[in-house]
Amino acid sequence: MKKIVLLAALAIFSVTAVNAQKKAKKTTAPKIETPKTPAIEGAGMVFENETIDYGTIAADSDGNRKFVFTNNGNKPLVITNTQGSCGCTVPTTPKEPIAPGAKGFIGVHYATDRAGQPFTKTVTVTSNAVGQETKVLTIKGTVLPRATPAEPATPTKS
Repeated sequence: MKKIVLLAALAIFSVTAVNAQKKAKKTTAPKIETPKTPAIEGAGMVFENETIDYGTIAADSDGNRKFVFTNNGNKPLVITNTQGSCGCTVPTTPKEPIAPGAKGFIGVHYATDRAGQPFTKTVTVTSNAVGQETKVLTIKGTVLPRATPAEPATPTKS
């Protein structure tokens, strides 16, 4: 009887030990497919965002931002000009053509020294994109006023 109980316990222990050594199956999260931008004949230009909101920023802070776009056409995209709506908005133009399917960006610098004012400015992009030779992008936000310097304490007479 002791041998049967010992044999049964040994069998249960062996089965448990063997099952514990099995590798757990890896489960992978389902892939989320991003919608593809429709391809067009010729050069194309699809922006991730056509408006950049700076939010509320401090005076004299970093005013640089980027508009990211993809050439969804089958020919190189050539940006021939970018023009800010005023001197406080300075865009940068990509120098090289953007290959089909490639990403590029248009940099924009807003002069944040104009303190205490909300702003909404535009950047006009001129390119060889089919159907949208000119594209208007927008930047907006508010620049906080500068802190006023504290007045020096006046000495008191005793």
